[in-house]
Amino acid sequence: MIRLFYILISLFSFTGWSQSETDSLPNYIRSVVFSDSNGPQSLPIILLNDTINLSFDVLNNNEGDFYYRITHHNYDWSISNLMVNEYLNGFNDIRFANYQNSISTYQLYSHYELTLPNSNTSFKKTGNYMLHIYDDNDTLLFNRAFIIYQADTKVGIDIKRSRDLVNINQKQVVQYTVINPSGWQNPQQTITTSIFQNRLLDNAIHGVKQQYTLGDELHYRYNEETSFWGGNEYLFFENKDIRVANNAIQFIDLQDVYHSYLYSDVPRYNQTYTYNPDINGQFVTTMFNANNPKIEADYSWVHFSLLGNDNLDGGRVHVFGGFNNFSVTNETQMTYNSERGAFEAALYLKQGFYNYKYVVQNPNGSIDTSAISGDFYQTENTYTVLVYFRELGGRYDQVIGFGETSSIIISN
Repeated sequence: MIRLFYILISLFSFTGWSQSETDSLPNYIRSVVFSDSNGPQSLPIILLNDTINLSFDVLNNNEGDFYYRITHHNYDWSISNLMVNEYLNGFNDIRFANYQNSISTYQLYSHYELTLPNSNTSFKKTGNYMLHIYDDNDTLLFNRAFIIYQADTKVGIDIKRSRDLVNINQKQVVQYTVINPSGWQNPQQTITTSIFQNRLLDNAIHGVKQQYTLGDELHYRYNEETSFWGGNEYLFFENKDIRVANNAIQFIDLQDVYHSYLYSDVPRYNQTYTYNPDINGQFVTTMFNANNPKIEADYSWVHFSLLGNDNLDGGRVHVFGGFNNFSVTNETQMTYNSERGAFEAALYLKQGFYNYKYVVQNPNGSIDTSAISGDFYQTENTYTVLVYFRELGGRYDQVIGFGETSSIIISN
């Protein structure tokens, strides 16, 4: 009964979500990976009845119990009006049953995994969803967003350079067309769209309405309203062999655990753009000559260094990437070493291939992802358009269309 009370309180008090508010993870939770069929994602997007996978490591050696709950949301991520039994089959407060302990690692950990849907939980509706992870004290540990859709419409996307001459070299514009072979009824009232850059929620554009309709096509040919700063390609390092220095790693040291020291980076905002293939900020656990990197990969302290001066008008530099869901925390904050003239930070990360960049958190709390890396229209970004439908008088937003493309094919 007490557990049910907490569930009701959490569901009815949840009114919205911001990505940056969900990832001050307990220091014993590491390597949270949320993925669909295309691999690790900030925002998995799947067809109804397809699967998604969540995994994470627990470093406290307790082999504790963890539970998941799922909430349904509107297109703008406010909580929907649906009751649990309207969007889920089965149960909504289920313990993780699948975990394994690490093998032959300096850092002992337990690796937990969850696949959805499963024999306990499956989905009835399309829409925006949030997965909430709790411990056995009913403490919320973290959230992850995902989206379920049905392909009832077709979405064609073009990426353009900005028409604004001030930002023509820094911005990318998303223009798209939504096609419904069955035609439309009241699309201005029933259809809305959302646009994501690299499937991130913090800078997503929600609630975009069509500019005009031609037959069975809805056209979205905005400029500023659907534009994004281009950003820059992510930096990377790889330590699949934790005992030796390799790509981007200057040297290693073994203390109680391994320490990996990266070569110092430099600001890129004032440099010319250089193409550098990346995985848009994500990371992949990997290990040299391992049968199962999920439980054989070890942890190391990775030391980051950014050359520069401490003239930030009160701003703070952070290491930024998918390793903690693109949030800034006390752990990711860098300190300035005046003797070296560099910002420094050490993060405890599992062996693998990592993308990262440096960002500045302003005194007002906002995140400037361009202050150090810069913005370039040539940057390869993935853009996703989702189409939402709410029938007149309806109680929730269905997701009826999905389109995705890369800005590598940007045009004027």
